Amino acid sequence: MINIKNQTDIEKMRKACRITAGALKLAGQSIKPGMTTSELDRIIRNFIEQNGAKPSFLNYNGFPASACVSVNDEVIHGIPGNRVLLEGDIVKVDVGAYYLGFHGDCANTFPVGDVSDEALHLIDVTRQSFFEGVKGIKDGSRVGDIGSQIQNYVEMNGYSVVRDYIGHGVGEHLHEEPDVPNYGRAGHGPRIYKGTTIAIEPMVCQGLHHVRTLDNEWTVVTKDGKLAAHYENTVLITETGVEILTEA
Repeated sequence: MINIKNQTDIEKMRKACRITAGALKLAGQSIKPGMTTSELDRIIRNFIEQNGAKPSFLNYNGFPASACVSVNDEVIHGIPGNRVLLEGDIVKVDVGAYYLGFHGDCANTFPVGDVSDEALHLIDVTRQSFFEGVKGIKDGSRVGDIGSQIQNYVEMNGYSVVRDYIGHGVGEHLHEEPDVPNYGRAGHGPRIYKGTTIAIEPMVCQGLHHVRTLDNEWTVVTKDGKLAAHYENTVLITETGVEILTEA
């Protein structure tokens, strides 16, 4: 069942999402060559907790950190640790904060120092595919309208969309209905109505869309070893469009 939020719920969601967005913004400002992914995780956790919230991901289904930090060919669910970020890397940071009974969820891909033009283009296309995905979305739209717009834009730019992992509803639970694939057919899928909050998160591969999970049972990487990028926001469906709740 898709949970429709009332106005009180939405105001709490806005507050949770502001903290989430602030943590992600700080992460982007903090990234530099020579820092470890665990140092980045500590910065994110400290910000969330200093704002009176809890990291949504910490111990979620056993995940051992406050943020997912995924580098280069790692798509999502990278576990922070001793890995040192190097000049030219691209790093995906996925953050969630739980506040007043609701979750916010967002992600972005950041360059580490000077990176290749191709990597920057992949990052830009992934980010823009999110905005293409929400064009025209409003009360009564179908989930397939989002995915088809994302897929069309990504493939038009010569990249591929991950099929194995998708977006989702978000609210009192980190993952709720409906599923929100980043691919699909316009006019298909469940309808989304005013008051629905969903996390839309394109995951885009430089090469083929096939992925695999590492032996740590979390980190997802591209099978062909090529780069991947990730961009995500929590959005509220309104009568006339969407309100991006986690846009910093």
